[in-house]
Amino acid sequence: MSKRLQAVRGMNDVLPERAALWQSLEAVVREVLADYGYEQIRLPLIERTELFSRSIGEVTDIVEKEMYSFPDRNGDSLSLRPEGTAGCVRACVQHGLLHNQVQRLWYAGSMFRYERPQKGRYRQFYQVGAEAFGLAGPDVDAELILIGARLWRRLGLQDVALQINSLGVPEARNRYRERLTEYLRSQFDALDEDSRRRLESNPLRVLDSKNPQMQPVLDAAPTMLEYLDQGSRLHLDRLCRLLQRAGLHYQLNPRLVRGLDYYTRTVFEWVTSSLGAQGTVCAGGRYDGLVQQLGGGEVPAAGFAIGLDRLVDMLADQGHPGAATQPTLYVVSAGDRAELEAQALAETLRGRLPGLRVEQHCGGGSFKSQLRRADRRGARYAAIVGEREAEEATVTLKDLRSDLPQETLSWEALVKKLQPALACGSVEE
Repeated sequence: MSKRLQAVRGMNDVLPERAALWQSLEAVVREVLADYGYEQIRLPLIERTELFSRSIGEVTDIVEKEMYSFPDRNGDSLSLRPEGTAGCVRACVQHGLLHNQVQRLWYAGSMFRYERPQKGRYRQFYQVGAEAFGLAGPDVDAELILIGARLWRRLGLQDVALQINSLGVPEARNRYRERLTEYLRSQFDALDEDSRRRLESNPLRVLDSKNPQMQPVLDAAPTMLEYLDQGSRLHLDRLCRLLQRAGLHYQLNPRLVRGLDYYTRTVFEWVTSSLGAQGTVCAGGRYDGLVQQLGGGEVPAAGFAIGLDRLVDMLADQGHPGAATQPTLYVVSAGDRAELEAQALAETLRGRLPGLRVEQHCGGGSFKSQLRRADRRGARYAAIVGEREAEEATVTLKDLRSDLPQETLSWEALVKKLQPALACGSVEE
């Protein structure tokens, strides 16, 4: 017997029961982004490897260890996208979307990183990203943060907290990096293996260590806030005032850094304690130099990415039901002519009542077995078409969720009877 094939490690199937929850989440995300004027852009899964090494940074963990990269038949190095911002900037530059224009864009889809799979962290994971181009002030930073706050409210998520920081402009960050590196070298014996490696390649990432034994060292480390340039300090102060005016609670976290080299000034994370080690559900910030770095002009930009896998886990843990998938009406039939009429009836109802979930029984069987199937599918009503109904162009409607008597109706009367079900899930008596 041949070996049964399994999914690739860290790349998971989303089965129908969980897919309903995904659909509910994605619908809310689309609605909230539309409310703020963000338009969708669809981006390819594969980009040139150079795009990510130039934008994310050649000495980051993502580029050094986590990307799925391969040569194509022409010898070009390509990569499955590990994040979405770089591809969005590339698309905007390529298609001239940023010439003296403000753009508010969003995208969604799979990202890929070769990491150790665990809850909330997979090798294929799903993100929604939002990017705002052409706006230099802290007002758009606040807007992006407020989108997250509104989304959590719409989803009913309570355990989500906001942390913000500023990384300053590159010149200020370089001064801070030198001072931080000097300090960390003085503490070298206390650093864990991962921090020692990062010390040589990307010392700011040492601040992101989750090792409890590293916390005394990090607590005593100099902070970026001590080295901020005046413009970045004013930008951060204004952002804080905007968030306070909106009634949004936040924590100023001077240890907050992002694992991507392109960030400048504002960085933020929405974090939760309900997912264990993988507590970040949304993260973003400002990246004013990235457009120019990838061949465009001097265009200010800011954005965020939301980890949908983690939000789905949170919603499932809270018992969120997800999108309704059960049919409102289940059509059953017996006999050759009745089967013909039943399918015609189902199509008529779908055409006359768009949005009404109509499922037709296929595969034959007795009325009793078909009605059992309708009940298992969670249908509210069964539309029964037998030989008599087929001859008279009628249908027998049975309420599967009450003891009301069944009734025989013309097709037109059935349409009228079911119209209220589109709005409230029940029909008038």
